[in-house]
Amino acid sequence: MLGMYDMPALHAANDRFWGLIRLQLGHGPAQLTRDANVWDIWLDPNLVFAQTCGMPYRTRLHGKVQLVGTPDYGLPDCPPGYYRSILVARDDDPRDLDQLAEGTFAYNEALSQSGWAAPIVHLGQHSKLPHALVATGGHARSAQAVANGRADYASLDALTWELLKEHTDLGTRLREVAATHPTPALPYITANGLNVPRIAGAVRAAIEELSEGDRELLHLQDLIDIPPELYLAVPNPPEPEVIAPNLRSK
Repeated sequence: MLGMYDMPALHAANDRFWGLIRLQLGHGPAQLTRDANVWDIWLDPNLVFAQTCGMPYRTRLHGKVQLVGTPDYGLPDCPPGYYRSILVARDDDPRDLDQLAEGTFAYNEALSQSGWAAPIVHLGQHSKLPHALVATGGHARSAQAVANGRADYASLDALTWELLKEHTDLGTRLREVAATHPTPALPYITANGLNVPRIAGAVRAAIEELSEGDRELLHLQDLIDIPPELYLAVPNPPEPEVIAPNLRSK
């Protein structure tokens, strides 16, 4: 499963990427899984290859899966294999982050590093918390909630923000307000007991064999080895339910 960055415009490129990995491995499902619960996939003892998020890894998956490596997307102002969150508001909304924090914050889910953990930590460093929350279920939905006026601001995975600018009109309807500190990007994982060096080698070979067009579509540049300790060191903020007494629910 490569569902973390698999908007329709990227389906064919992700299919080709997995096909090259599978060819290198000599085994694995013929097709990517797109119609299953991510937790069922991530915790499947037969999992060959998937991508997860840093927060699910450090809070629930560590010890239950193995890290294969972290893709490097060549994101601005981030070390190789790292990413960050971009906080966005409507293009016609002139408020700064301190002012926006008095409004409604759209977040994808509470186990998202880029959509929840990073922005809440960032706001906390400025002695701020959102005054109201709206859960959307996805980064693109959070962006749409801001664009449509349902929320005042949102936090988007930096790669998702780049993809939305490339493939939707949200890049012209929203503007960047702030960015969080970089943290390790979304890692590739496999089940315990499988041969990680072999899988990592297959991924590196597949990245090299991808066409230039597919690499550009997927923003894939390399596979980076980031140890589990660096993922586990990233702070966890309070869950929405914990700070909810101070918030208006929408």
